[in-house]
Amino acid sequence: MGKGQSNDGDFDVTKFGAMPNTEIFQNVRFDYIKNSIVSDITSKDSKSFHFNVLGCKNLTFKHVNINAPQDSPNTDGIHIGRSVGINVINTKIGTGDDCISLGDGSQQVTITNVTCAPGHGISVGSLGRYVGETPVQGVRAKNCTLINTTNGVRIKTRPSSPSFGVASDIHFEDIIMVNVINPLVIDQEYCPWNQCDKKVSKSSFFFIFLF
Repeated sequence: MGKGQSNDGDFDVTKFGAMPNTEIFQNVRFDYIKNSIVSDITSKDSKSFHFNVLGCKNLTFKHVNINAPQDSPNTDGIHIGRSVGINVINTKIGTGDDCISLGDGSQQVTITNVTCAPGHGISVGSLGRYVGETPVQGVRAKNCTLINTTNGVRIKTRPSSPSFGVASDIHFEDIIMVNVINPLVIDQEYCPWNQCDKKVSKSSFFFIFLF
């Protein structure tokens, strides 16, 4: 039995200095990491995002396994935001939400030889929720396989973005899809739980450029 594991198999975060009754949402956060490789690890049954990547530069994930039940909400496998030079290669992800999701400021992101099964696919966004979001650009997903997913590849933006936004230089190439409900989705009125204002102002346009 490990240091933080109780007799009933639960993980006791207080053994590692956390306060009791604290909600632990994400399995692992990678904040402002530079020039690093994460490899040969498994993340299982996170209560929210498995890996959250924020403000990182030149960070590679390889030979990573991520697993969560198909009906578990908001369990994105790898969520990337405001980071540059992120690589996800030779990785298997099965979740109840996006296998890989890219938030604002994701730039020069390469996704190669990733298997997503099940999940909501590979998603850019959602974008346009907050003021001052930075562009998404230079996204390349290649030689990936999606099996029994809700979506294949998807770009989702809010209909009432408080400021102008751009997602550009996005490439999806050699993507194999098996039993995928929506292979390609570009949704510029993404509104989860109908909690957004669909009234569009002159400053709320989001421009998307695919190549």
